[in-house]
Amino acid sequence: MPPHKRTLIIACGALVRELSEVLSINNLEHIEVECLPASYHNSPDKIPAALEERILKTSTDYDEIFVGYADCGTGGKVDKVCEKFGLKRLSGAHCYEFFAGRDNFADLQENNIGSFYLTDFLVKHFERLVIKALWLDTHPELLDEYFGNYTQVVYLAQTDNPELENLAREAAKKLDLELVIKKTGYGDLEPEIILLSQNQNKSKLNDLVSENS
Repeated sequence: MPPHKRTLIIACGALVRELSEVLSINNLEHIEVECLPASYHNSPDKIPAALEERILKTSTDYDEIFVGYADCGTGGKVDKVCEKFGLKRLSGAHCYEFFAGRDNFADLQENNIGSFYLTDFLVKHFERLVIKALWLDTHPELLDEYFGNYTQVVYLAQTDNPELENLAREAAKKLDLELVIKKTGYGDLEPEIILLSQNQNKSKLNDLVSENS
């Protein structure tokens, strides 16, 4: 069998644990992960430029690069970066969609209108990424402004973890919303990572990087 190509996933910091677990379970030792700050989850306008900078810095060191982001609220700008360098990204609009699976998420959206979604990562860092980031710790009067139109919190659980479920209940209580727990596992994330061998070759990647440097 031919040797594996050296592959880099440039990903959202919110996915580091899940990606590492998928790579370990499937013995994908030739794939490395480099994460951009998870705080970009709240500042999607920073993602495209940070992706491009990282691609330009690392392209000569890898045979393949994969973008470990969905659109993530960038309004198609992640796709423009991918098109510029001939790269593939995670499918879907955001991590909630690929964790739930595209078809399942469409059903969730239809049957759970007004949902605020959480993942394992967001449950763990709810205080920092939601409460403090939205100034709700110092300005609780903003709660209704931010969440007045939501009807429930939907926790898409990647793991079966009672401690995280309790944290999700606390999060929902802080938002004064009902909690729904959906145990999705890794959804579409794992099969997409396994298919990385179908990505572009090094010569094409290097040519495109040279053209855009």
